[in-house]
Amino acid sequence: MTKPHRPKKVPLPSKQEVLDFIRSQPGRIGKRELARAFNLKGADKITLKAILKELEHDGTVQRGAKKRFARPGALPEVAVVEITGTDTDGELLARMVGWDQEGRPPRIFIAPWSRGDLTVGVGDRVLAKLRRVRDDAYEGKPIRVVGEARARVLGVFEMLPDGTGRIHPTSRKEKADYLVPRGESAGAEPGELVLCDLLPGRVFGLRPVTVKERLGRLGEPKSVSLVAIHANDIPFVFPPEAVAQAAAAGPAEMAHRVDLRDIPLVTIDGEDARDFDDAVWAEPDTDPANPGGWHCIVAIADVSWYVRPGDALDREAFKRGNSVYFPDRVVPMLPEELSNGWCSLKPDENRGCLAVHFWLDKDGHKKRHRFVRAMMRSAARLTYAQVQAARDGTTDELTGPLLAPVITPLYQAWAALLAARLRRGVLELDIPERKVEIDAAGKVRSISPRPRFDSHRLIEDFMIQANVCAAEELERVNKPCMYRIHDQPSIEKLDGLREFLKSMDLSLPKGQGVKPGQFNLILEKVKGSVHEVLVNEVVLRSQAQAVYSPENIGHFGLGLARYAHFTSPIRRYADLLVHRALVSGLKLGDGGLPPDCLPEFPGWGEHISGTERRAAAAEREAVDRYVTGFLSDRVGATFAAKVSGVTRFGLFVTLAETGADGIIPIAQLPDDYWQHDEARHCLVGSRTRRIWQLGQALNVVLTEANTLTGSMVFKIEGETPRGSRPAKSLYRSRRPRS
Repeated sequence: MTKPHRPKKVPLPSKQEVLDFIRSQPGRIGKRELARAFNLKGADKITLKAILKELEHDGTVQRGAKKRFARPGALPEVAVVEITGTDTDGELLARMVGWDQEGRPPRIFIAPWSRGDLTVGVGDRVLAKLRRVRDDAYEGKPIRVVGEARARVLGVFEMLPDGTGRIHPTSRKEKADYLVPRGESAGAEPGELVLCDLLPGRVFGLRPVTVKERLGRLGEPKSVSLVAIHANDIPFVFPPEAVAQAAAAGPAEMAHRVDLRDIPLVTIDGEDARDFDDAVWAEPDTDPANPGGWHCIVAIADVSWYVRPGDALDREAFKRGNSVYFPDRVVPMLPEELSNGWCSLKPDENRGCLAVHFWLDKDGHKKRHRFVRAMMRSAARLTYAQVQAARDGTTDELTGPLLAPVITPLYQAWAALLAARLRRGVLELDIPERKVEIDAAGKVRSISPRPRFDSHRLIEDFMIQANVCAAEELERVNKPCMYRIHDQPSIEKLDGLREFLKSMDLSLPKGQGVKPGQFNLILEKVKGSVHEVLVNEVVLRSQAQAVYSPENIGHFGLGLARYAHFTSPIRRYADLLVHRALVSGLKLGDGGLPPDCLPEFPGWGEHISGTERRAAAAEREAVDRYVTGFLSDRVGATFAAKVSGVTRFGLFVTLAETGADGIIPIAQLPDDYWQHDEARHCLVGSRTRRIWQLGQALNVVLTEANTLTGSMVFKIEGETPRGSRPAKSLYRSRRPRS
């Protein structure tokens, strides 16, 4: 009698075998595919489920949508990606939008794509199907463009003998040139800055473009900031209706305003300030119940009187989000007739304002506050240097008469605010700023550290107190508030910081309640030591980014439970929203919030947080280009520097003299296999065990200064690089070939 056939028992896979299989797959994989791959049935699937749960708990795999598994850091099969640049072959590079994991995101190479006359380029966002082609690289096949296409190229035009042209991009993210076919140059001349649109297809491997705008020659006055403006899509020409509305503006009406014109409010700004939107004043509190206390006023330009919700000025201000400041110009949020005119608190001129009175006790605790819509008349336009000199005993014609009645009480009231600040434990990072001075010809005259006086800190603390009052008042009157929020550092970043500090015999206490004061204790321990800059940089990098949001989580860096920007409505749209909310909540007249706008606040917060980041990037790029031009005739010179960044592909350095930044490519380091230690922020030589670490002092030699992209390349003085021909970097990512 024949025995019935029984299926052969399949051995269960080990935990390592399951992990290896998941890692080998180009995308995410589900439990059904895993069971099929290992021929598992029945009760064996329960064991597989337990293995997957262990791997997920260990952090060696991550579970995505529909219970599909992949290695940590793996990208989903379909995602929105932003095109960030090109490689040397002209291939488009992208990164996933919303990447929130530790470490560098995988590189994404975008496959060629066009629809009719629509193509994609740097700056565009596309929905793409992703396929892993290597551990740290994916290929993305575009499905469609997300939002409005921004595929524009800014560069310098070069004419070729055959009648075609080349565009050398100004962006350092783009490594390849573009081709201008015959008839597409719009009459551009060699050396001109041009703005181009992409054309579909490729010609001899180059992406073709058509010239749309001619912007003048690179090297002309103001061309540097013009590059930054166009490269970051910053609106800089006001529409005619906004210009007309600003030109028609006039003095604010006195009706229903509180009269503050007899109070000697003063503005205190930098020497190069072009608009004055905040004024301050203080006096001892006359209330017998508050001995040693202070009565202070912060008055802010009443922009909400001139810019009403939905009008032409409002639409353009929202689009810009904020003013952008370059060494040679300002791209203002509002036209000059307002930003430097009716909304600028000029001396001896009546100006409408929104003012907050606040009363402090002798220790800096706020006892109460009150907001008013008022008319003021600034007693003086002062600078930080002037005020500090007067405080230190050197007065001039302007500050002499103001010293006793105005300047001295301001410093005395600030002493109370400072005491409260110290008790609160504000994060006190010492990150120097650089000041670039431009001459009439548009050339850099000097680059120096921006001075930091007590007068700066005085104004900063007065503004912080006014901002706190605004947030508290909007909560009291139950009106929406655009908070300025700053989250605590993430657990991952804190763990990384602790690991780094441990290598320097420093410690950060563990626990849920990390406070800014704990960071300050660490910074105080290294103050004056060779590690001071290094520790300040690493602590800064561990912090979250401050953003705007109608959902309040507090401001970690300032140690405040609630905080909103109220003090600069000329240059920040967030402040204008807060002004409107106060006008509505306190029934101060016209110019309040539009009805039923609360659902719009989250979107508004995201938008203005984005325009703030855009402005910061543009300002940084412009300074980099100015500094590169300033140093371009010093190629071969030696500079004192410190390592300001450590990556897999080299070291970023900052020059001590000018604050200029550049890179030492890994090929310029001595011959070794350099391993990147992320926790310790250093490169370690496998053979020599030499270390190049964040904050390390070096003498470097400038080998290249590219004024087109604003980038500089250095090598370390006295060190022999790996070779005169750039070595093939162990870390270089190559275009994957299928």
